[in-house]
Amino acid sequence: MGWVESLQNAIDYMEKHLLDAITIEDIARQANVSEFHFQRIFSVLTDITVGEYLRRRRLTLAAQELSTKDSRVIDVALKYGYDTPESFSKAFRRQHGITPSQARNYTGKLKSYNRLSIQVNLKGAEPMNYKIVEKESFKVVGVKREFSCENGENLAGIPKMWDDVHVDGTNDLLFQLNNGSIKGALGVCVDKREPGSPLMDYWIATAHTGKTPESLMELEIPASKWGVFEVHGAMPDAMQKVWKQIISEWFPSSHYKHAGTPDLEVYSNGNPSSPDYYSEIWIPLK
Repeated sequence: MGWVESLQNAIDYMEKHLLDAITIEDIARQANVSEFHFQRIFSVLTDITVGEYLRRRRLTLAAQELSTKDSRVIDVALKYGYDTPESFSKAFRRQHGITPSQARNYTGKLKSYNRLSIQVNLKGAEPMNYKIVEKESFKVVGVKREFSCENGENLAGIPKMWDDVHVDGTNDLLFQLNNGSIKGALGVCVDKREPGSPLMDYWIATAHTGKTPESLMELEIPASKWGVFEVHGAMPDAMQKVWKQIISEWFPSSHYKHAGTPDLEVYSNGNPSSPDYYSEIWIPLK
């Protein structure tokens, strides 16, 4: 099964089971990837989390039912996964801007989020600069935090973590310690690989040989074949743009698959807001 087909299978599974209490483990299994990698791919491609997609689709269908059938609000709330009419009404108003009762009475506009269909560009309009390299295992030292991938916690928490390391001086220390083969500060996503767990570790680190300072922890990055992609431009937009190109253009048109070990984002010691800022994305391949 191809990459695009497996991802579409997962989306079709979500659509088929919108009225069921499905888990991210159930969904990711349809795409033959871990929960962590499925959620990351999904959020990069769509700019929303899996949970938010399910909520939007359920509330879209709920609104259609209220406006076309003589259903009671409490019955619709229970049908689409809400324990109380109050929680349903709050979520409904947040999406549609009106109450469920107003939707029943055809008062106000409704917002529809349609079913997703994955489409990829096999020939990107813009060229991608990358190289394939093989590297033995190496050590990185830095700080880590645990995040949940549910409800976008990691998407909000990781930028805050970067702010913290710039304020407390950790970022400067990492550049001082950087004597390994990869130059720069690293953002490292580690899949915890526990079935059913939405947790991940995120490291801000640097490649380092020698003794690990007491204030930092160390992580061994396994030997791998890497796809190294150039990123040019201000953060975070430039990095997000290349991630989307990799997932929607490069992977579908290449014979490589993600190896399942940690990805690396490599940041140079410059001004990340500069339009000339240079960084890289390192992806382990198989």
